[in-house]
Amino acid sequence: MKKESPKERNTISVGNLKDPVFGKDTARSKTMPPKEQFGAPYQNIKNYIIARIEAGEWMPETRIPSENHIASTFGVSRGTAHRALRELTSEGYLVGFQGIGRFVAKTKQYAPLLEVKPISQEISERGEAHSAKVLLLTQESATPELALTFGLNVASPVYRSTIVHRANGRPVQLAERYVNPQFAPDYLKQDFTEITPSEYLFKLGTLTEVEHIIEAVLPDDGTQRLLSIDATEPCLLIHRTTWSNAMVVTKARLLYPGSRIQLGGRFSPMSPAKPLAP
Repeated sequence: MKKESPKERNTISVGNLKDPVFGKDTARSKTMPPKEQFGAPYQNIKNYIIARIEAGEWMPETRIPSENHIASTFGVSRGTAHRALRELTSEGYLVGFQGIGRFVAKTKQYAPLLEVKPISQEISERGEAHSAKVLLLTQESATPELALTFGLNVASPVYRSTIVHRANGRPVQLAERYVNPQFAPDYLKQDFTEITPSEYLFKLGTLTEVEHIIEAVLPDDGTQRLLSIDATEPCLLIHRTTWSNAMVVTKARLLYPGSRIQLGGRFSPMSPAKPLAP
């Protein structure tokens, strides 16, 4: 039996075409794309790639072949191959990095929807390492909207932080948070690469109420750069407001790449619901 060279072992294939995998050994697909396929060409490509992933032949973090390779193998245009890969990325099967390529996505991060848990805890519970980059930590003057939210006078000081949270080095959340100085007067003195804002705020007192409003958005240029995603990656945006008794503590925007997040929660359907504040 012919032995594979290290170079051959460090590849995956679509048909007879190979593409390098960065630092990972993977089993090569033994299944050739069928010569006769039915349905839209881009859907045939999607079905083929999904089958390889679900069969365990292409493991998480494996780099998939280039658009040119896929187009040549399936006998389609590069635009058709691009559409298939773009949709697979949007659906969470793949993740793309600008200038590098597309990879099989890891299992999505699970985030609790009905509770507030430090993101560092969510990440560590999955066996991954949390890290953070602080982009902004400053004092600002309250706009009329923030003043109304926090029960402050217009132009009163409020604290603001913008932080990118990572799991094993991969960005999973862009968090922009406004904080009430009356609850956390030393907020600006904290090192949020060592402790998350949620962890710090929990130490100061009990959060008695939380409001989550969720919407789907597309990332702007800055968000694409900070989260290492492309313009077609849908994102989940959580608007979170927290209270400690009658005091509003924080108002935050938590943005997640759609392919890297799964929201969930468990509750009793008989629990009385509280309407959102107007």
